[in-house]
Amino acid sequence: MIEPLKGMVDMQSSRAIEILERQRAAIGSLRSILSGGPAFDKWRRDTEIAIERIFAPQSRNIADFKAINFSLQVWTTSTQDHEQEDAYRRGLDRADAILESMVDEIRDYALDGDDGIDSPDQLNFIERLCLRFHVAARQLQVRHADRETIRIEDEYDVQDLLHALLRLHFDDVRPEEWTPSYAGRSSRLDFLLKHERIVIEVKKTRPSMKAGDLGGELIIDRARYERHPDCDTLVCFVYDPEGRIGNPTGIERDLEDHGGKLQVRVIIAPK
Repeated sequence: MIEPLKGMVDMQSSRAIEILERQRAAIGSLRSILSGGPAFDKWRRDTEIAIERIFAPQSRNIADFKAINFSLQVWTTSTQDHEQEDAYRRGLDRADAILESMVDEIRDYALDGDDGIDSPDQLNFIERLCLRFHVAARQLQVRHADRETIRIEDEYDVQDLLHALLRLHFDDVRPEEWTPSYAGRSSRLDFLLKHERIVIEVKKTRPSMKAGDLGGELIIDRARYERHPDCDTLVCFVYDPEGRIGNPTGIERDLEDHGGKLQVRVIIAPK
């Protein structure tokens, strides 16, 4: 069994939903006041704390909320006052939608009944592992007396290090399982966590890879894994140490929003 490391804290699902719905309800009163101000600052801080306590400080949930813009990013001498207020209200609309999505996430994936969110959230844990992968890769370069070490130069190096990290927390990590035939071909996935029913696909950016190429590859991978009998969730980890991918958050969201039965999580790191 794996250690009970979790992305969500020990809290009843109903309580977590109650807190998030309370923050959503407060948005109505914020719409009637001017942008900024003490009431908005308190609401924003309270909401960030709530999300971090419910999902974990390094979760996708808090990153999505912090990415919301509640003001114009560019001002000019011709900028009108109403444009700032419009941007503020658009930010509140986005916050409302994101908080609603978090409530749905808890209802869909948390434990049923009143047992609360007290089991390991494996997907959230894998996400944090991928987001911290670059820290581990960089630390490996610092060895006593300049001894030999692993250098992350291609996808095989990424797979080797990620495999070792996964084995620290999961007993059954199956590398290179064959996927069913798709469009006349079969493919090998990188890691299958059979008990958790999670597939982890690993990629590393390269000079010749463009954002469109990456998107095309992941769309094909997603279609293949929808046919795999032991896969309910696909995690696509794209290691981008050189920062070759522009707008990684936008690409993540676009590729995750596909409307199929397979749950998809795309993680491009570091950002």
